[in-house]
Amino acid sequence: MIVGEVVGNLWATRKDEGLNGLKFLVVRKLDYRGQKTEEAIVAADSVGAGIGDQVLIVGGSSARVNLGDKKVPVDATIVGIVDSLELQG
Repeated sequence: MIVGEVVGNLWATRKDEGLNGLKFLVVRKLDYRGQKTEEAIVAADSVGAGIGDQVLIVGGSSARVNLGDKKVPVDATIVGIVDSLELQG
């Protein structure tokens, strides 16, 4: 799983039919201190997240299963909105 912060939306007018109806968000990964890194990913949103939300992301087959279709061409899905993040050290 990955923790990140939503920094934008992505729209694609031409895409695989399996992606129709999905909302895509651009998410910057957080480091072990909870700070945004330079690495960003695009994830399908299954929980109604928005810009500025900290989110929990799953990848690979877990991302597809969460969307209810093992054939949808997705590698990352937002599965939770983080209420708080507490790190030690």
